[in-house]
Amino acid sequence: MRSADRKALEDLEFRLRAILPEEYQDNYEEIRPVSMGSAGLKFGPDGRVAWNDMWATFCDLAMAGGPPHKGALLGPGRQPAIDSEPDRYHEVVAEICRGVGLVTDLVAEAADAPGWIRVTCDDAGMAGWLLRAIVMENVAARADGAVIFLPAAPHFRIEKEIKNVITVIAKTCHYWTGHMPPAQRRAIGEMFAEMAEDAPLIEPAPSSDDERPPAEAAIAARMREVVEAATDLRESTLAPAGWFGVTCASVRAAIWMMRAMVVNNVLARREGTVLFVPINPTVDPGGESVARCLVRVHTLAGASR
Repeated sequence: MRSADRKALEDLEFRLRAILPEEYQDNYEEIRPVSMGSAGLKFGPDGRVAWNDMWATFCDLAMAGGPPHKGALLGPGRQPAIDSEPDRYHEVVAEICRGVGLVTDLVAEAADAPGWIRVTCDDAGMAGWLLRAIVMENVAARADGAVIFLPAAPHFRIEKEIKNVITVIAKTCHYWTGHMPPAQRRAIGEMFAEMAEDAPLIEPAPSSDDERPPAEAAIAARMREVVEAATDLRESTLAPAGWFGVTCASVRAAIWMMRAMVVNNVLARREGTVLFVPINPTVDPGGESVARCLVRVHTLAGASR
């Protein structure tokens, strides 16, 4: 292994250990992406879902190599659908906010942007960590300072999508507050701030449609050229708007590269063996930063074997 690759791997391993709860730090390569199964709904005396009385434990974090909570990305509602069912949309938002408050003690409320609720975290470090962890669980999220945004849509059902959103914030907050001491949480916030000084976190561009817009399609084509010229990775046709997907050799390879991208300040997630990385024409015009990072991570994945 070249000395430059060895140093890059050491830096990557350091950052990954730094963002993981202690129980994962020395054994995350041994975690298996196997689900524990879904908890059933429980109801209180008032007939409403008792969100705070449903979980005694959670599956391993997708960040640590556990199974993503969702098999495919759960995204926000689109304006036309919200406009066609405003009353139902407000009901969904109210129930998600109620559930988030019950399971996290954080303040949750409707966001100004349609399709989202806003959750006020303790600080920007918490919001940044939750953002990364939740996206790796295949639930869309955004962050702005100490605020994290979670998806809502009028078609969300209480036993399905509403439960998905509440479960994933309950799971990630559980690991953040219950499995990492305050000193580690402060260190994570400081590390994210230092990383942002070098380059901003690259997230998928906001989209008003499920279809990839022409500007993103051009960027995806350029990313495909860069990645396929330098690696054996091939573009996946499954990528929704805002994302570029590549098919990896195995689930373990997709997990390794997903985590490596995230500690390089690029949001990432996976669906099976397909690794998804963001397309953002504003932060990464041309997609070259993400494409180069993907090529570098693929090289390091080979060197780590």
